Amino acid sequence: MSIRVETRPPSGGHRPAPKRTGRGTAGFRLTRLDLKFSPYLYVAPFFVIFGIFGLYPMIYTFWVSLHSWPPGAIDPEFIGFENFVELWSDSQFWNAVQNTFGIFILSTIPQLLLALVVANALNRKIRGRLLFRAGVVIPIITSTAAVAIVFGQLFNTEFGLINYVLGLFGVENIDWQANRYAAWAAIAAMVDWRWIGYNALIYLAAMQSIPRDLYESAELDGASRRRQFWQITIPMVRPTIIFTVIISTIGGLQLFTEPLLFSTGSGAISGGSQNQFQTVTMYMYQAMFSRFRFGYAASVIWVLFIMIIITGLINYLITRRINSSGK
Repeated sequence: MSIRVETRPPSGGHRPAPKRTGRGTAGFRLTRLDLKFSPYLYVAPFFVIFGIFGLYPMIYTFWVSLHSWPPGAIDPEFIGFENFVELWSDSQFWNAVQNTFGIFILSTIPQLLLALVVANALNRKIRGRLLFRAGVVIPIITSTAAVAIVFGQLFNTEFGLINYVLGLFGVENIDWQANRYAAWAAIAAMVDWRWIGYNALIYLAAMQSIPRDLYESAELDGASRRRQFWQITIPMVRPTIIFTVIISTIGGLQLFTEPLLFSTGSGAISGGSQNQFQTVTMYMYQAMFSRFRFGYAASVIWVLFIMIIITGLINYLITRRINSSGK
C-alpha cells in the first residue's frame, strides 16, 4: 500500500516572497535608471556641441545684426531692424542673390543628372569597375585652390583651351570673367567637376542596395536597360536623390571658395569689376572685412539663413509630392 503525502502552502494560499537584500535593490534601481537615462546620455554630446558651436553663434549673430557695430566698439549702438531695412533696398545684395541662384541652377541640375548617369554606369558589370570607382574620388580630395588654378587656365581669355576649342567652330574668344553668364558657366563647371563624383558615390551606394531580382525579372520581361533605369533604379533611389538635392541646395547657396578663386586681381572679393559673379557669402565677407560693418554683415548672414530655410521647405514639399506620386 502506498502512502501519499501532500504539502500545503502556509495560511493565506500564497508563499511569502523572497526578501531582497539591500545590494539587490540597489542593483535593480541602477538598472532602471540605466535603461531610462542612457539614451539621453548617448545623444547629449551632439546637442551640447551643437549648442556651443551652432545655436549660440546663431543667437549671438542675430543680436549683432540689431546693432551698429564699428570696429573696436565697446558699447555698440542698438538700432533694431535698420540693417535689415537697408539690406532690403541694397541693389548690390540683390545682385549677389541673383548671382548665387544663377550659379546654383547651372551647377546643381547638371551635377546631379551626371552623377546619376555615372553611378548607374559604375553599378553595371564593366571591366575595371574598381578603378573607375576610385577615379571619381580624385576630384573630392583635390585642393580647391588647385582646381581653381587649372580651371582658370582652361577659361583663360587669350590662351585658354575652352576658347581654343570654341574657336575651331568659329566662336570668338569669350572673356569669361567680364561676362556675367559666361562667369556663371565657368564657376558652375568648376563646381560640377568637383562634386559629381561625390554625389555619384552616394547614388552608387543606394543602387547597390536594390535587389538584383528586380533587374533579372525586368530582363526576362524584355525591358531594356534604359527602361530599367527609369522604372526601377530611379524610384528605388528617390529618397537618396531628395537628400542630395537638399544638400546641394544648402551648399550652392553658401558658395564662396570657387567664385573667389576664379576672380583675379585685388578686388577678387567683389566678384568682378561689376560684381557680375559675387555671391551672397562673398558680399557678407566684403561687408565685414572691407567695410567693417559687423552688424550689417550679420544681417546678411541671417537673411541667407532664412533663404536656406525657405529653400529647404520647398524641397520638403517637392519630396512629399514625389513620394505621393510614386505610390
